[in-house]
This record gives sequence, C-alpha cells and structure tokens, in this order.
Amino acid sequence: MPHFMAMRTLAVDYGERRVGIALSDPTGLIASALTVIQRETDEQVVDVIAGLVVEHGVDRIIVGNPITMKGEVGEKAQKAASFAQQLRERVSIPVELFDERLTTVSAERALLEGDVRRKRRRSIIDAVAATILLQNYLDAHR
Repeated sequence: MPHFMAMRTLAVDYGERRVGIALSDPTGLIASALTVIQRETDEQVVDVIAGLVVEHGVDRIIVGNPITMKGEVGEKAQKAASFAQQLRERVSIPVELFDERLTTVSAERALLEGDVRRKRRRSIIDAVAATILLQNYLDAHR
C-alpha cells in the first residue's frame, strides 16, 4: 500500500459580502466547494476559517489574489493581501496568495452551462470560484 502524506489545502475566494471556501481531499488532488461565509467583518471571517482549519486538519491556506488582467495590484488585490496577513497572524500554517484571474468568470460559465437558476447561482458562485482557484493551485503544484 503506497504511503502518502495527507495535505489538506483550504482556498479562500475573498469578497466584500461573501467569502467562498473550498477544501482539497487528503491526497491534494481534488478540490471541492465547502461553504460560503456571509462576511460581516474580516475578524468574523478569520474566526470561521480558523475553526475550519482545525475541524478539517488543514495545513495550508490559499487566498485568491485578484490582480488585474494587466497584472497590476488594484484595490481588491490589496484587500486580499491584507486579509491574508490577518489569517497569517491567526493560524500557524502557511497562507499564500494565488492568482485568481478568471476564476469567477469560469465559475459563472460553469453554473450557466449547468443551468443553475440565478438566485441559486448567486448563493454558490463564491464557493465554486474558490473550488476553481484551489483546483488551479493543486494542478500547478502537482
């Protein structure tokens, strides 16, 4: 039986109102949507994520870095970097920023192709975007 090191990675699609969360399987191959956190404050979201880290045995967090298509760091990317820093100060595992360009576009396209109704789409798009972000990360680090 092959021995492998379980590596659970949690991805965060940070947004002003909602924060999408995805989690990898223990092999680090497959990303799945976990939840969407209704954001009130960054502190509240950090608390929820810290709980998920313990609950799921997470050893790495990826925060989507929404740099512009031109590769520039705008206001959203600065907020994501600030949020990632707050996570680093709270949890004792690595927190990385990872390019999330086009993840929300890809998530919207996937949900439209799946014929998901608009109201349902809005409630899950952040978790789907986090899943795409995480899968891109896992594929890039294989």
